[in-house]
Amino acid sequence: MNIRIQQINVTVGDIRGNEALVVTALREAERDGIALLILPELVTCGYPPMDLLERKSFQKALFDVNERLVSAVGKTALLFGSIGKNPASQGRPVHNIAILAHEGKTVDVVRKTLLPTYDVFDEFRYFEPNREIHITEWAGRKWGITICEDIWNNQNEYNYHTYDIEPADELRKLGAEVLVNISASPFTRRKPEMREDMLRRHASRLGIPVFYANQVGANTELIFDGISSVISAEGEVLMRLATLEEDRGDVHWPGSGAPEPINAASPITPFPGSEERIFKALVLGLRDYVEKSRMPRRVVLGLSGGIDSALTAAIAREALGQQQVLGITMPSPFSSGASVTDSEKLAANLGIRIYNVPINNIYDAFLEALAPVLGDTSFDVTEENIQSRSRGALLMAVSNKLGHMLLNTGNKSELAVGYCTLYGDMAGGLSVLSDVYKTEVFRVSCWLNDSFYGKEVIPWSTIEKPPSAELRPDQKDTDSLPEYEVLDGILRIYIEDQLPADAIIAAGYPEDQVRDVIRMVDRNEYKRRQAAPGLRVSSKAFGTGRRLPIVQRWTEMG
Repeated sequence: MNIRIQQINVTVGDIRGNEALVVTALREAERDGIALLILPELVTCGYPPMDLLERKSFQKALFDVNERLVSAVGKTALLFGSIGKNPASQGRPVHNIAILAHEGKTVDVVRKTLLPTYDVFDEFRYFEPNREIHITEWAGRKWGITICEDIWNNQNEYNYHTYDIEPADELRKLGAEVLVNISASPFTRRKPEMREDMLRRHASRLGIPVFYANQVGANTELIFDGISSVISAEGEVLMRLATLEEDRGDVHWPGSGAPEPINAASPITPFPGSEERIFKALVLGLRDYVEKSRMPRRVVLGLSGGIDSALTAAIAREALGQQQVLGITMPSPFSSGASVTDSEKLAANLGIRIYNVPINNIYDAFLEALAPVLGDTSFDVTEENIQSRSRGALLMAVSNKLGHMLLNTGNKSELAVGYCTLYGDMAGGLSVLSDVYKTEVFRVSCWLNDSFYGKEVIPWSTIEKPPSAELRPDQKDTDSLPEYEVLDGILRIYIEDQLPADAIIAAGYPEDQVRDVIRMVDRNEYKRRQAAPGLRVSSKAFGTGRRLPIVQRWTEMG
């Protein structure tokens, strides 16, 4: 039996468009003599559909597309993810399902058993869980079909979820000869290896091969990396599809023994390195955010001469093309000459357009207008923020007039501690780097020059200069924050590992800095709630996966 696994890029809510992608994949599989085509979870509606699932019209549209897809299936069988009606009179109205269809008929419907409710997942809000695990018998074989979380029990990167049942074990006990998992597993920087290790453990522990099909593409903040695979019963990786790209691969499975890749079109694609995978994820996330939202493929961003805006510009150029990216450099009375020259050099290297729009007169006009109210008070954060908000207003004017979406260029380190200005540098339609720490920004930028471009594109002067917001004379980020190596180390443990201050101090970080950083993180939730949506690349990003109250009295520091 020749089996194809295909990772396709679907869009949330585009049911007709997603249907067309499925049918195209099916017809190509038929042409190539494939017996079974396996597609990812919720491929008909995209993931995550969120509260669209509560709309009766949305449900009906998916029930209808299920019927059309089943009718479209001929000699090549199709296994795909969708939603299905709950046949019971009680419970939530729909299930997260996998449909196996062949020759115009439904062979079996498998319902998802384990419904995650942690981090970005909220499936128990929408779906009724499966309560009866069963084997699928087709083509003379016994298939153990599972959906995403059904194979993640107690093996995820999150340490705070467990389930009372292990669907994979139950399917093996019922005689499954193969474990199939269709998935919509979001990307994080550490997940590819961890997820593959989990699949290999399942295969070797159960003594059966594993076929894994994962979604690829980005929907709002979530990025899906694909990396679909086939694992032998001994836990050996037989096929691994591309990372963060649409791809497909074919294997021959005789029914006994290991599946074998059919040809060189089904290779074991290597994992990208850490910097490359972050860059590829952000490029995919930005491109899909623009295109799937049906926005014009044009973006604008402020170029400060700093490394954050430089990396954002490089990502935008790779995602959308150099003609679609517009940079604006906006020097203030406190900007260094290198701010403009580095910005211009970057723009020339990337081949993007750039305008120089000084804000000196705007800044002076603000101060003059506010003088009757503020009087002769001394210079402080107020005057600093006026510069940032002047720039935000100019960038939004360009966005409105020219139809370019404004990209926010702030990084996770700044957003975590509130080192950013509401209605100023926090403006934007998408925050590209909001889940990328400052130290990662440096590493990815160096990798771009050394490996991706093979030459200086982000100016080395930008990479080497001490980070500064340049909002007062001789300002450096370290005037207000610890060195970024220290800051990011503290933030990772506190935000992603979710450990308390004592544990961070025990890890070797200075107590006074730990307490200051945690206090800043806890007190700036109100800013993050008003931030632009950001692309998720870590196990704990700011956004839907980290839900903290704004009005509250608890802080880790008391």
